[in-house]
Amino acid sequence: MEKRWDAVVAGHICLDLIPDLSRLGQTALSELLRPGQLVEVGDIAVATGGAVSNTGLALHILGIETQLMGKLGDDPLGQVVRQIVAGYGPHLADGMVVDPAASTSYSVIVSPPGVDRIFLHSPAANMTFSAEDVRYPVVSEARLFHFGYPPLMRRMYLDEGAELEAIYRQVRELGVTTSLDMALPDPASEGGRADWGAILRRVMPYVDVFLPSIEEILFMLRRPTYEMLMAEAAGGSLLPLVTPDLLSDLSAELLDMGGRVIGLKLGDRGFYLRTAEAGDLAAIGAGGPADPGAWADQELWIPCFRAGLVGTTGAGDATIAGFLSGLLRGLDVKETARMAVGVGACNVEAADALGGLRSWEETVARVSCGWAQHDLKLDKEGWAYDTEYGLWEKVL
Repeated sequence: MEKRWDAVVAGHICLDLIPDLSRLGQTALSELLRPGQLVEVGDIAVATGGAVSNTGLALHILGIETQLMGKLGDDPLGQVVRQIVAGYGPHLADGMVVDPAASTSYSVIVSPPGVDRIFLHSPAANMTFSAEDVRYPVVSEARLFHFGYPPLMRRMYLDEGAELEAIYRQVRELGVTTSLDMALPDPASEGGRADWGAILRRVMPYVDVFLPSIEEILFMLRRPTYEMLMAEAAGGSLLPLVTPDLLSDLSAELLDMGGRVIGLKLGDRGFYLRTAEAGDLAAIGAGGPADPGAWADQELWIPCFRAGLVGTTGAGDATIAGFLSGLLRGLDVKETARMAVGVGACNVEAADALGGLRSWEETVARVSCGWAQHDLKLDKEGWAYDTEYGLWEKVL
C-alpha cells in the first residue's frame, strides 16, 4: 500500500512559555530564583513544546510529510496550541485529541544565557493519553511512527508500561517502523519512581529506533551510576564524564532488549549511534534503512557543530528529527548521524524549539560547506576518526 505520510509523531505536547532572560547575563540560577525577589525580564516567547510539537513540526520543516497526535484540553491554552500548530500546516492540527475534562499541559522554561534550562512543567492532559488515543488507521498510512516522552504520561508507565507496549505492538503489526524517545522525569514524581528497567524490557522488543539522552537512559537503567556521575559533576553536567565504554555497555544492553538502532543524545558532546546486525535491520518496517547491510554493526560518535548558543529548548528533539529525516530519505548511516547533529546545532541558535531550524536543503548545504565541529578526542583503543564525516567509529 502506498504510504500517505512519512511519519506520525505521537505522545506529549504542551505550550511553552519562555521569558527572555538575556539581560541577566551569567546570573546564577540561585540568585535568579531567590524567594521574594522581583526579577525584571524581557518579552515572553510562546511556542508549542513536547515531542509532538518539537520533533513533529521539526520533521515538517525538514520536508517530511508528517501527521501529529497529541492530547489537549478544551481550554484557552489548548486553543493557542492548535492555532500555533495549524500555522505550520492546517492538517497538522487535525490529529489532536481534545478532552473537555482535561486541561492543557504547559511549561515555563527558565533558560538564562549560557546555562542549561530548567522546566516548570504541568503534564495535565498528557497524563490521560492512552492507546485508544492513537488513530491506527492513520498510522497504517505512515512509514514511521515516533512516540515521545512517556515518563511524563501516566498511562504510559503504569502497570510496567502495559499501555505503551500495547501501542508499539499494534503499530509493529501494521508494518510501520517504530521509534521512541524519552524524557527525564522528576525523580520524586510517580514517573520518576516507575520501574523503567522493567518497562523497557517489555517495550523494546517492539521498538526499532530508540533515541533517549544519556541522562535519561542512565536514570532508567543505571541509577547508581547516574547518581555517582551527578555527584562527581557537583551540580554541573555529567556529560564530560561519559566514556566510550559506558556508551558501548548501555547500547549493548538495549540491543539485547530488542532495539535495532540505538541513538544516545549527548548534549554538547554530540550523538552516539549503534546498530544491530543486518538480519535485524532488514526486519525493520517501511521506514527502515535503504541498505540494511551498510547500516549494520555500526558504532559511531559524532561531535556537535559549532553554533551561536541562544537556547537549548528542544535541541534533543531537533537532533531526533534530523536523524529520522536522514533515515526516511535513505541516507547512509554516517550521513544520517551528521545530519542529526546538524539539525540539533541549528536548533540552539534560537530561544524556542523551532525558530532556529532551516529547510532540509539549507541544512545540508550548511553541513556540507566545512561547518566547524566541537573538539572530541577519544583516546581509546579500537576507535578511529573518519575525516570525511567528522566522526569517530569503532573498528573491529
